[in-house]
Amino acid sequence: MTMESTIQEIARNARLASRTLAVASTAKKNQVLQDLARRLTDLTPEIQAENRKDLEAAREKGLSAAMLDRLTISDATIAAMIQGLNEVTALEDPVGTITKTWTRPNGLEISKKRIPLGVIAMIYESRPNVTVDAAALCLKAGNSAILRGGSEAFFSNTILARIIGDALENAELSRESVQVLPVKDREAITLLLQQEAFIDLVIPRGGEALIRFVVKHSTIPVLKHYKGVCHVYVDHACDIDKAVSICINSKTQRPGVCNAMETLLVHKTMAPAFLPRMAEAFTQAGVEMRGCPQTLEMVPNAILADDNDWEAEYLDLIVAIRVVDTMDQAMDHIAAFGSDHTDVILTSDKINADTFVNSVSSSMVGVNVSTRFNDGGELGLGAEIGISTSKLHAFGPMGLEELTATKFVVLGKGQTRL
Repeated sequence: MTMESTIQEIARNARLASRTLAVASTAKKNQVLQDLARRLTDLTPEIQAENRKDLEAAREKGLSAAMLDRLTISDATIAAMIQGLNEVTALEDPVGTITKTWTRPNGLEISKKRIPLGVIAMIYESRPNVTVDAAALCLKAGNSAILRGGSEAFFSNTILARIIGDALENAELSRESVQVLPVKDREAITLLLQQEAFIDLVIPRGGEALIRFVVKHSTIPVLKHYKGVCHVYVDHACDIDKAVSICINSKTQRPGVCNAMETLLVHKTMAPAFLPRMAEAFTQAGVEMRGCPQTLEMVPNAILADDNDWEAEYLDLIVAIRVVDTMDQAMDHIAAFGSDHTDVILTSDKINADTFVNSVSSSMVGVNVSTRFNDGGELGLGAEIGISTSKLHAFGPMGLEELTATKFVVLGKGQTRL
């Protein structure tokens, strides 16, 4: 078979499997997830043996220590995957939920019912645990999944796909409900992105280059976020101790993730009292500060920021700092350089807090909290498949409900339209 026919067959099989999966009971879907958790435990040695093949190849290619760490399936990684499966099992099944009902003057009874999206293709980089996480969420929401992890995790993803397939088959569901592309060639991604007849949604998860590649080549709707240029604005009135603590957490708790703060905006009347304290805390945490000229007057060890710093997603212990004259100027800065991901105001002024919340259009807008709370688990969704800033049908962390749509159900008694 040619590459094109192989990809088309995978997509067609996913569509066929989705019809059965869409009406599968919650009990049956949970059976698959719990069986999969048991198999991960029982087959840990085999999984790690395949993972070592990926790690050996990655070392030969000269991948960084950070990339090798992301690629490794340790005992802790297995435990985290199992925990994730248990958490998804415990979540309420959204499929079949009636979200709204009403009756028309002509007697028609109308409702909106939650249904699976159908077939979801997910394209992601490095971490092989995403294969299990994505499969679990798609399955619980009644969707077939086509998964394409990074080529560096090929052997790891292949064995995980086999184990997932075995759990599906054991529950008398099609193995094609979850498929991992069986080839490393990047052409397979391009071909997959052309299967609009069979695939309903594409979710890319990785660096900006990968996401832009998917958007450029896809004929299928794409849920995405290019990057997380997240801001914290310190207003004219706030508790300095709390503000320092929140900013440190936002920047340093996990600097390499998309909801870490990248730019700190400070009102000019707060700056003289706040910035020296904040700079001391950043310095102790090993954070490099790049600031505007006003910032440098109060923070001598900061370096002068250039235009590129305001739109940078550092994913590192680096922060851009700008002193602003007003909250409006802070919001203008966010509108110009932000990424609709996560933005926070630190203030004791309720009017300013409400104005900020209503005016800033990001997927999470926070008041007196860390940017790090823009996460499915932290927001109570239980789990997430990614964060969307595209405002297509989901905005922000995508949990089970965001992996479904609603359809209209109309019950009549013989009515005809006049």
